[in-house]
Amino acid sequence: MGKRRRVGNPLALAVLSVLVGKPRHPYEMASEIRGRGKEASMKIKWGTLYSVVDSLERHQLIKATGTARDGRRPERTVYEITDAGHAELLDWVRELVGTHEKEYRRFEAGLSMIGVVPPDDAVALLHRRIDDLDRAAGDLDTQLRDLAATLPRIFLVEAEYDLAMMRAEAAWIRSLLADLDAGRLSGADAWRHYHESGELPTTWTEPDEEDTR
Repeated sequence: MGKRRRVGNPLALAVLSVLVGKPRHPYEMASEIRGRGKEASMKIKWGTLYSVVDSLERHQLIKATGTARDGRRPERTVYEITDAGHAELLDWVRELVGTHEKEYRRFEAGLSMIGVVPPDDAVALLHRRIDDLDRAAGDLDTQLRDLAATLPRIFLVEAEYDLAMMRAEAAWIRSLLADLDAGRLSGADAWRHYHESGELPTTWTEPDEEDTR
């Protein structure tokens, strides 16, 4: 499990990162985070921005340095990152990059329950997912090629990772479908028999209590 953070909202990580090198007010923070495309890399709830900023200030990870006014807009408080905030940012990124942690994915949860749908339905669903993955991978590959013309690769590595994961998932699903089609997937016959007859295979019964100790 990851380290417990004083402000654990992923938006806090993004806020700290955009304050490195330049103080900003919350509206500028949001604009910069969007401009850097961080919404594609982390789950951001924009409605929590001001509460996240307040929490970061309360924990002395950022501090107010003054106010700024754009035209007739109300004055906005400008914040800068503190030494403690910079240390928190570095430690957080190092943990995320250098430490493996179990992530619970929606697809993984669905696979764990795939036996509840008939095999033919499951095959159709997996083919549909491959189509979605191929489409998304193609779009992202095009975006990356366009961005690579103007941005250094260091700013694109998270998108490269996303693209690699999509392609790897599609390749794995194709191999699973090939095994199912060739009769190499153990348990497939019992799976099909259950949906055709309604009889639960004996091999699917719950293990004895002693077996689980």
